[in-house]
Amino acid sequence: MDWVDVAKGLCILLVVLMHATLGVEKAVGTETSLHAFIDWARPFRMPDFFLISGLFLAARIDRPWRSYLDTKVVHFAYFYVLWLTIQFALKAPGMVQENGAAQTLLDYATSFVVPFGTLWFIYLLAIYFVVTKLLEPVPKWLVLAVAAALHVLAPESGVFIVDEFTNRFVFFYSGYALAPLVLAFAERLKTMPHGPMAAALVMWAVLNAIGVQSGAALVHGPDLLFSYVGIGAIIGFSVLVVGSQIGSVLGYCGRNSIAVYLAFTVFMGPARIVLLKLTGGEAASAVALLSAFAGAAGALALQWLIKDTRAAFLFTRPAAFRLAPRRDARPPATVKPAEA
Repeated sequence: MDWVDVAKGLCILLVVLMHATLGVEKAVGTETSLHAFIDWARPFRMPDFFLISGLFLAARIDRPWRSYLDTKVVHFAYFYVLWLTIQFALKAPGMVQENGAAQTLLDYATSFVVPFGTLWFIYLLAIYFVVTKLLEPVPKWLVLAVAAALHVLAPESGVFIVDEFTNRFVFFYSGYALAPLVLAFAERLKTMPHGPMAAALVMWAVLNAIGVQSGAALVHGPDLLFSYVGIGAIIGFSVLVVGSQIGSVLGYCGRNSIAVYLAFTVFMGPARIVLLKLTGGEAASAVALLSAFAGAAGALALQWLIKDTRAAFLFTRPAAFRLAPRRDARPPATVKPAEA
């Protein structure tokens, strides 16, 4: 579905821009003009990403555990460990100089329990897939109600992964449990005239901005109402731009979102450092935009360059790191890279 790729692409670019902006702001010691936009996207940015991640799970959740774990847990674990090691190797010299070798090694070991940096998303995604399959016998409405209550109550345990789980599980599970409604909604939007849909999106953008500015959209993190309305708006925008040039660009980013997510920091960080030195800290918003572009474009370029080389393991899981099917079991259905 083209609109799904567009929505994923939009979300991953918003994530990259957020990190680029916050990194520049930390370096210059003040907020940039992009900060308001980053806050504006907060109610729907990650909720939409998680919902889409669960959208097609119903077609695979009945697989045998071995096949399910291979595509939904080992898949993400492989990339987490690989890119955790890569990112740590790049940052290790500075970390050793600041904290010492022993503390740096301890921080690396701790990252297998407490997700490291931007990689927390795929760490949490693997947990969501397991929990959702374990909860399969439970009525969906009950799980959804409990997940929503956990989000609203926002219990704070002080354990990062626990708190993030309770805060975001409702969106992932919504993608799984409400998939028929979401897909039907998208199909309905395809029949709407573009003019009224565009006007509705402008109205939503204004109302979302008011909600963020007043704080109503960010009660206990993203407010459920604003998040779901925002997700609907992103679906509408995605349907609207499918077939256009911007839709093609976003769709390409969406189809390769795992590569962008894993590697953007490798290119964004150096670009930010160089640009800040060249500009002396001036034009911080432009620096943030350019470093975000460098992060996303660099990751996509790296994936393209190594696609058919020995380095392809950076973005494609080798057969050696797959769970082989049992001899007495049916071979698992073929999984496309975008679905794995």
